[in-house]
Amino acid sequence: MRTPIMFAGYWKNGDLDGFFGLFIDNLIQLILIVVLCGAILDMPNEMLLGRILPGVAVSLLVGNLFYAWQARRLNLASGRQDATALPYGINTISLFAFILFVMKPVLDTTQDIELAWQVGLAACLGSGLIELSGAFIAERIKRITPRAALLATLAGIAMTFIAMDFMFRIYADPLVGFVPLAIIFMQYIGRLRLPWGLPSGLVGIAAGTLLAWGLGRMDVSLLNEAATLQLQLPNLYIDALLGATLSSYMIMFLPVIVSMGLFNLLGSLQNLESAEAAGDRYPVRSALAVNGIGTIAGACFGSVFPTTIYIGHPGWKAMGAGAGYSIANGVVITCLCLFGLVGFISALIPVEAGAAILLWIGMIMAAQAFATTPRHHAIGVVAGFFPAITAWGYLMLENGLRAAGTNIESVGLAALAGQLPIAGMIALERGFIITSTLLACITVCLVERQYRAAALTALIAAAFSATGLIHGYRIEQGAVVGAYGITAAWPYTLGYIGMALIFGLLPMRERARSNSNLNEIDQPPAASANDT
Repeated sequence: MRTPIMFAGYWKNGDLDGFFGLFIDNLIQLILIVVLCGAILDMPNEMLLGRILPGVAVSLLVGNLFYAWQARRLNLASGRQDATALPYGINTISLFAFILFVMKPVLDTTQDIELAWQVGLAACLGSGLIELSGAFIAERIKRITPRAALLATLAGIAMTFIAMDFMFRIYADPLVGFVPLAIIFMQYIGRLRLPWGLPSGLVGIAAGTLLAWGLGRMDVSLLNEAATLQLQLPNLYIDALLGATLSSYMIMFLPVIVSMGLFNLLGSLQNLESAEAAGDRYPVRSALAVNGIGTIAGACFGSVFPTTIYIGHPGWKAMGAGAGYSIANGVVITCLCLFGLVGFISALIPVEAGAAILLWIGMIMAAQAFATTPRHHAIGVVAGFFPAITAWGYLMLENGLRAAGTNIESVGLAALAGQLPIAGMIALERGFIITSTLLACITVCLVERQYRAAALTALIAAAFSATGLIHGYRIEQGAVVGAYGITAAWPYTLGYIGMALIFGLLPMRERARSNSNLNEIDQPPAASANDT
């Protein structure tokens, strides 16, 4: 008789650590939603707490429960006990994009926050439909794309947007951050278990929280203000959703919606490849389809933010997490959203207390890109790093200018160009996930002497440039925004075409020369006078 796997496969010892890591990651996204919607859109609490966060809860619960079930199913099918559910949550890039480039422009032109929210719903729906439809072709894309190309982008993002940010947070307050860092590193790098088998994630967060409160870093008044329970059940907003979807705003913001949809689709596909490299092979179609369904469900119930399969599966797996951490995250985040407790948790637990877990996730993701690809493909991984590093550097530049009360337009590209090649930096940042994958793919093709494949990839890059999805930008109202159309990034289109010609034609010349040399060797020597 077959023994049940870990009590139906839904909880194991490492799930508690995994839960705290994924929970902190999701909590940060929720805090961003609350802060940005309030600061940038001046959104009323009735809309934010009563519509958007309940919709977010629906989308996260759908995905977290499905991916937990998927992990359990993989365990049962394989007879294993170590399958780790795919991490899942709100997509950070889309969160910023939909606030800054969809809802804010509508609000600026109409002064109607209700309309801005409705257009946000339609944009979220559009992104979800792209993710859902892309699930049916993603398997083929995954088969023909080198693993180094799929993992390079993730490794670059992991080292910059994830690991670097949390490393800064830890070093900004070493009295709070160093103790949790030591606890996490001792268990997951030093491989030394804590006394009584205590989970290091729980101990690290508890230690960081106690230190922060003991050292006076936290504010009791903020905690008291946030300690209010108010049930907000999700409601369907189909009429508002359809009204905005059929309006002219969808055409106006189609470039943003399409680029964010493709961004989410490609990122999720890369994370599936990362999970497979770590030992968990999940069906591509169903995993991506449910990602899209989660986004669509969220839009129907009031959320304006797409979801995605998160980066970091190897890190959660290294912690020993299984299916339970995903269920716990979905349930706890849902409760926070429905009872209006997001502010309470953020006032109780400092980000620095959980930063070490997410730093570890970023480190293990970057290491995986090299460890699970052929050694001679490492140069392809490095090539894929550059766009992600550039995007992070550009974000630091933008944040610095904003803190100084200025922006790129006010300072001027000419002035910035005297200190750094700002035009190239912005161009490489635009659509950096796509560019990173393409550069890594070209590099691997050249390593393998697959010159036609390299030429074809360069032509694909030219096609993306011709739409403006990569490299296209313009400066508008003090901000760098996407520019779309065939003229938006035409120098890059021509440049990639030139690369394709070099990759395609030079090997043909080399082959022709080689054939000519072979023919000369095969020909018999000419008869001499002595031979007659």
